[in-house]
Amino acid sequence: MIKLDSNESPFGPSVKAIGAMQAAVERGNRYPDNDAAELGSRLASMHGLAPDQLLVTAGLTDFLAILCRYALKAGLNAVTSQRSFIVYSIASKAAGGQLIETPMQNHGLDLDAISAAINPDTRLVFLANPNNPTGTAFEAADLDRFLARVPENVIVVIDEAYYDYAAHFAKTRGSEYSHSVDYVREHPNALVLRTFSKAHGLAGLRVAYAMGRPELLKALGRMRSTFSISTAAQAGALASLDDPDHLARAMQNNVAGANLLTRELSNMGYQVPQTWANFVYCEIGENARDFSKKMEAEGILIRALGSWGAPTAIRVTIGNEQDNQAFLSAIRRIRATREVLD
Repeated sequence: MIKLDSNESPFGPSVKAIGAMQAAVERGNRYPDNDAAELGSRLASMHGLAPDQLLVTAGLTDFLAILCRYALKAGLNAVTSQRSFIVYSIASKAAGGQLIETPMQNHGLDLDAISAAINPDTRLVFLANPNNPTGTAFEAADLDRFLARVPENVIVVIDEAYYDYAAHFAKTRGSEYSHSVDYVREHPNALVLRTFSKAHGLAGLRVAYAMGRPELLKALGRMRSTFSISTAAQAGALASLDDPDHLARAMQNNVAGANLLTRELSNMGYQVPQTWANFVYCEIGENARDFSKKMEAEGILIRALGSWGAPTAIRVTIGNEQDNQAFLSAIRRIRATREVLD
């Protein structure tokens, strides 16, 4: 099977990361550093932050669950957009809170609608930028205006899991995608999330980080499971930071793949918003679950988005050139079969 359903890098970890992780396995008899201090210090320095303004986590999914347990309970709510990262809903409800979802605008987050939905019981706002699963993004100036309207007791979660891809697209498209790290210094309620799961190819290692107010990060850090970030994950992430060529290769492949898939799917008559991430969102005009099963029969795994509130849409990870061509060939075969039957 060609796996294009989970937004994973087609290239895997860098050679340097693999070497570092193999060496770390030899120390597998020792517990990992509970605070991931070396990795945290390196990342803080990269972003011009103090070490206590950054918290290394065992992936973003686990961290979102911790954050919701910290901030929400029955009677309190979080606000986000419809058709955004599905874990926001899962984590909010598991903590006993309510999730308010505002309508989208042109497949993107409507920041005006989100700010208008904030009420006295709101404690969290989730902003996925780029948004998963639509791939759309808003510019830095839009977020500047948004933050000026949000009460200081509401934590604004700026989820930049696809930061590397979006920042690269922004350079080629002449826009300012993000200066979110500045918010960590200027806005006490801003919490910025990034991960090594996507562009760095370390999805299976579960390592990410949050940047924000020291008091908040200290409280959230106490809620993590002990030794949750493995020695191999810490070593792999550190070494990955020393391999910019690997990251550049992933960016170049992603731009070429995004252009190819967007052009070919659009030529077939499908609606495909411009992506800022490593996947494309596609409105196919039919039951997405049935369509994904047909693709699976062709050897291609994609994501049907009914659970996200988009029953006629799919999300397709941008793979390497062979993966992308195989996906397009499969969809053409399905369309040809349908035409014969019609």
